Amino acid sequence: MAALVSVAPHRGIVTETLATPDANGGPAARPVILTVDDDPGVSRAVARDLRRRYGDKWRIVRAESGPDALEALRQVKLRGDQAAILLADYRMPAMSGNEFLEQAMDIFPFAKRVLLTAYADTNAAIEAINVVDLDHYLLKPWDPPEEKLYPVMDDLLSAWCREERKVVPETKLIGHRWSARSTQMREFLARSRVPYRWYTSDSPEGERLLAAAGQDGRVLPVVVTDKAEVLVDPTPGELAAKIGLATAPELEFYDLIVIGGGPAGLGAAVYGASEGLKTVIVEKNVFGGQAGQSSRIENYLGFPDGLSGGDLTFRARLQAEKFQAEMVHTRHVTGLDVTGSTRTVHFDDGTSVSGHAVILATGVIYRHLPAPGCDMLTDRGVYYGATLTVADQCAGQDVYVVGGANSAGQAAVNLAVRGNARSVTMLVRAPDLTASMSHYLIEQIAGIPQIAVRPCTEVIQAEGAGHLEQVTLRDLKTGTTETVDCGSLFVFIGAEPRTEWLDGVVARDKRGFVLTGPDLTSDELAGWPLERPPYHLETSVPGVFVAGDVRAESAKRVASAVGEGAMSVMLVHRYLEQL
Repeated sequence: MAALVSVAPHRGIVTETLATPDANGGPAARPVILTVDDDPGVSRAVARDLRRRYGDKWRIVRAESGPDALEALRQVKLRGDQAAILLADYRMPAMSGNEFLEQAMDIFPFAKRVLLTAYADTNAAIEAINVVDLDHYLLKPWDPPEEKLYPVMDDLLSAWCREERKVVPETKLIGHRWSARSTQMREFLARSRVPYRWYTSDSPEGERLLAAAGQDGRVLPVVVTDKAEVLVDPTPGELAAKIGLATAPELEFYDLIVIGGGPAGLGAAVYGASEGLKTVIVEKNVFGGQAGQSSRIENYLGFPDGLSGGDLTFRARLQAEKFQAEMVHTRHVTGLDVTGSTRTVHFDDGTSVSGHAVILATGVIYRHLPAPGCDMLTDRGVYYGATLTVADQCAGQDVYVVGGANSAGQAAVNLAVRGNARSVTMLVRAPDLTASMSHYLIEQIAGIPQIAVRPCTEVIQAEGAGHLEQVTLRDLKTGTTETVDCGSLFVFIGAEPRTEWLDGVVARDKRGFVLTGPDLTSDELAGWPLERPPYHLETSVPGVFVAGDVRAESAKRVASAVGEGAMSVMLVHRYLEQL
């Protein structure tokens, strides 16, 4: 379970809470002007004069000690806001103004720094210009402010605005490059289309963010949402809930429940909702399925220039939401019950949702490479699927792709062209690519000099200290072995369904794929309660349909999956008419 750290106002910090409305009528985040002085009277006076002149466009924050002021800055940092000017009194107990400004530089290095000093301390203030890169010092008292305070502030604010880096609200992710959990979290955010920024925990900015979040970096990854909530090693469900994704159905009963958010499931959700069915679609991981990881799909009808799996998924989600299909994220389905005309889907947390009809569109997952070392190094250099998040890390590397089907070919092209890998070697057990890859991809690969194809070759071992460093290859013809340096290994060696949870409910073949319609034998239809035979995409249970790769003998293509999703909805309508 993730630890949630809420960011609350700190004792000794006073902040002006009024907000200037933005263009849409909502409150806009205003850059902060912070003042810190241990004398409450002076602190209030500075804040009063600043608020009088700048309170309409800037947020005035005052603190009465250096530690309190640093805590205030950490809160500002966590919210994704900016600090423009820091005014600190030179003489403060526990932490001097110089010490405060020096530490504040680590949190907001571009903020303008001003020291408030008495006349007797001017020499110390001048020396501080070199110590903390001071921008100005002000003598106390500063009356009248129109002459002694505001002109200085105006100049500093103008300079800061010219240098300002616009802040876009975004989620921040801090982790280790070779952490499997960090890789999975990056992939989840990227494929969920959540704006985020990635920081390695040992980078200066990563260290600053961890300190601001009150974390020491021993437990990673750490997520800071755009609302300044800190999540320590969250589960996908916890993260989804905090970034605004629905994780539970709104209703108890639906016309149609779609399980799986790949092309087949999204196709079913679009057609079901657009035709008036109260539809909910439930996805275990990230919407898009295996196709959502594809770097480029060039043979999908209507897109002559191709499109990425992520783009296709995003468009499909927008369509489903347009027709008011309800989308539920990160829910693991564990069971399916049939009671009369009601089909009940159970989740791993003990909750459930019911409906008249169910479409199984759970797809398949890539089969894992059995070579020693691969499991230990999964998401630490060994990857199943070549998403854009991982591909962007391969610049200058020698990478290897295992497999000879379209998914492997698309990955190789993407790693060479977009990922700028130094070399991409395809490892294929077959004598060539022609048996399993589309002709257009074979031609593309032949035209890219960075890509080499090694036929009749398999991986027999993966090695590395904490992350992948080498793989051992075996020539299937000669039996000779070779150990090579390897930056990343991408595996595409076929796929398998995960349908164990359907055991005893619907008929499946020996590999776990769901049988439908004409493929069902009389033994598998034992107990079929209706006079009519099952529809083409109907399982051995009336009202439970299947679409896409999880169906036995399916075409394993994106277009066919989308088509089956649409067709299954047509059959659902026929079924519902008989209730």
